[in-house]
Amino acid sequence: MSLPLRIALRIIASIALVWALATYLPQYFVITGGWRGFVVIGLLLAVMNMIVRPLLSLLTAPLQFFATLLAFLVANGVFLWLALLASQSLDPTLTTFHIDGGIVGWGAAILCIGVANWILKIL
Repeated sequence: MSLPLRIALRIIASIALVWALATYLPQYFVITGGWRGFVVIGLLLAVMNMIVRPLLSLLTAPLQFFATLLAFLVANGVFLWLALLASQSLDPTLTTFHIDGGIVGWGAAILCIGVANWILKIL
């Protein structure tokens, strides 16, 4: 699809979104001026999406990376904790499982398990 067509579709979609929000959520999204108001606000949002949003994405990239990393660590930590709980119900003469080293040990185990799972998923 050509660039001018993509821009035109984005503008039309923004105008339609503004109209839908003003129509179906009038208690929150108020626009005056009739159809001209919808077009002006839709154009404004479309232009800002094309110019401002990439800049904001660049500025917030460290936060996005931090949030992704935090979610990765929490998910793998819960996974490891559940494995630890499940292993405690096993016969101790068969096997035992624990993580030593306090928070540093847990952090190292979480990172190793997470990275290993990620590599295995890729393969």
